Amino acid sequence: MPEPPVTQEIIAAHQLTHEEYKRASAILGREPTLTELGIFSVMWSEHCSYKSSKVHLQTLPTSGPRVLQGPGENAGVVDLGDGLAAVFKVESHNHPSYIEPYQGAATGVGGIIRDIFTMGARPIALLNSLRFGPLTEARNRYVMSGVVGGISGYGNAVGVPTVGGEVGFAECYSHNPLVNVLCVGIAPIDKLFFARAGGIGNPVIYVGAKTGRDGIHGATMASETFDEKSEERRPTVQVGDPFREKLLIEACLELMRTDALVGIQDMGAAGLTCSSCEMASRGGTGVEIDIRLVPRREEGMTPYEVMLSESQERMLLVARQGAEATVREIFAGYDLDAVVVGRVTGDGVMRVRDGERVVAEIPVKGLVADAPVYQRPAVRPAWQDEVQHLDVDTIPLPRDYGEVLLQLLASPAIACKAMVWERYDHMLFLNTVVGPGADAVVLRLKGTDKGIALATDGNGRYTFLDPFTGGMIAVAEAARNVVASGAEPLAITNCLNFGDPTRPEIMWQFAEAVRGMAAACGALQTPVTGGNVSLYNETMGKAIFPTPIVGMLGVLDHISHTTTPAWKEAGDMVVLLGETREELGGSEYLKVCHGLVQGRPPAMDLDLERRVQRCCLEAIRGGVVRSAHDCSDGGLAVALAEGCISDPENQIGIDVSLPETLRPDALFFGESQSRMILSLREAGLTRLQAIADHHGVVVTPLGRTGGSRLICRGRTVNIDIDLAELDRVWRGSLPASFGQE
Repeated sequence: MPEPPVTQEIIAAHQLTHEEYKRASAILGREPTLTELGIFSVMWSEHCSYKSSKVHLQTLPTSGPRVLQGPGENAGVVDLGDGLAAVFKVESHNHPSYIEPYQGAATGVGGIIRDIFTMGARPIALLNSLRFGPLTEARNRYVMSGVVGGISGYGNAVGVPTVGGEVGFAECYSHNPLVNVLCVGIAPIDKLFFARAGGIGNPVIYVGAKTGRDGIHGATMASETFDEKSEERRPTVQVGDPFREKLLIEACLELMRTDALVGIQDMGAAGLTCSSCEMASRGGTGVEIDIRLVPRREEGMTPYEVMLSESQERMLLVARQGAEATVREIFAGYDLDAVVVGRVTGDGVMRVRDGERVVAEIPVKGLVADAPVYQRPAVRPAWQDEVQHLDVDTIPLPRDYGEVLLQLLASPAIACKAMVWERYDHMLFLNTVVGPGADAVVLRLKGTDKGIALATDGNGRYTFLDPFTGGMIAVAEAARNVVASGAEPLAITNCLNFGDPTRPEIMWQFAEAVRGMAAACGALQTPVTGGNVSLYNETMGKAIFPTPIVGMLGVLDHISHTTTPAWKEAGDMVVLLGETREELGGSEYLKVCHGLVQGRPPAMDLDLERRVQRCCLEAIRGGVVRSAHDCSDGGLAVALAEGCISDPENQIGIDVSLPETLRPDALFFGESQSRMILSLREAGLTRLQAIADHHGVVVTPLGRTGGSRLICRGRTVNIDIDLAELDRVWRGSLPASFGQE
């Protein structure tokens, strides 16, 4: 049956500009067919082509002595030593998770897992970074419940533990939540696989679940803003099957132990289209597909639908000629389809057949390498000066600093997230040494004395107030959290969540945030191995906070170096590494207690940050430090409270004196960067001071652990609260928002 003609209305519906349509026609030397139009539409979407972000992403440092694979593959790869590699990446599923929270989040988990095992690694852990609107609104509670349910439902069933992450809240995420999911896997360095179609004549094999109509135009839907009709787009959200994904993992890893495989890629965004043409592009080849051979679960699917479907749990692989039977036999053992649907060609063309009829014939280079790249206008917003202005003299000092601390501990951004992580299976495989709730998660590398640490971080409020500084802080805080666990930061993956890039102020936010991240990654020697850009995160013209999320990977040379935030024993000394300045801009205190998102975020001195981290890590490795905790959201008072109550089995009080040389609310609740709270035995203080002096870092003794109260003494201000009250407020806040006792 011939395809309908391409009209101006159809072109507009595919989100191609007039210039892009002309460019596609020039590449073809003729007008495109409907199937070709659909292929250009998804491949040139922001989600697949990075056309608005590529010029800025190229400024990020992406190489280093530990980086085995940087951006451009399914995931980044870092050398851990002992012949092992960590394969890790973060992806977003923001738009689908608002439209259909459970399935949107679930399929986001499934997609990132496939990116990892596609590289030859067994996925061992998931983390997430989530943002929702205020929980006072029923719709936000519904979205959060659905997203958490989708993550736990898929992750638990597929058998990959969700071991940690973070959750934040702000009004701007009410109609555009962020669901960023990170996965890490471990592979032998000599058993890595790549998404490249090589070997002219080699068979192209479709494996996994059958193709349906779910998810068609998911990539283009993720590349446009929301409006009042957004919830009508449920058909663009895929439906996942975690049990089939588990079978697919095992089948692919078994195949990888043979010599049959040449290249492999997940059928994620843009489905069969993206996987086939990107593999051909990386391999410098062409590819021919006969869509009549593609396994389907629905009748009457057109070539257009088959090529653009984003049905889940599917992979495309290239095998050696003659190995087809091996592939079929392995996948049949897991009750999965494995069908030869095409072959690798040498003409550099993506050719799609429907039997004898050719429905698409496009130069691969035109789809991938020659996709549009834009240097979009970037203009600092006129309102930026206004939001950065903060006259602290107009902000009244608190009457009761203890009450402020309780307010901050009850804030959803700071409150205990146990009601979220308790729904996740985080102990599967028994790799988890430090699970959810600490600064970073720590996983053992079985068969070695080593471990890896992972943290996700990103403060959209900081980036809104100053994108350059916000980008730096996202990287620095993620590294600091990994260091606090006892690990050396190695590399990052990132997920950059921003609004409509055609708006100059949004593009300015993006460019500045990337510039800040590049500066921090360079200074801290943590190159970028890949990630994701999620644009058009806005509804009815209102953008989210610019939110760069950083996933930081670190390595522990010995698992015995693992460190956690909680005090270990009464009588230990507590000290502060780094210095507190009078900085209230962008703080949780300012938002919670004064309703202000105002001022400049805390200053970031990258040289100081590096020295503080190196000092802390050397002290941990030297056996001096008993506990370590990043000082960030909520400031010094919150960090001290978390040291008291974060371990429910061993809660220990503290009595500290703070030198009141600053405005007291800035001293207690300001969020100055490059600070860490350490506890140690008194005998270790001389050694710690020597290490700090070597690195040029200030050490300030604060007090001692012990008792059942948090006591913070200033010159004019005191906080004195029973640990039971701190614990009740901190652990009870989030459940109370959902009507739970």
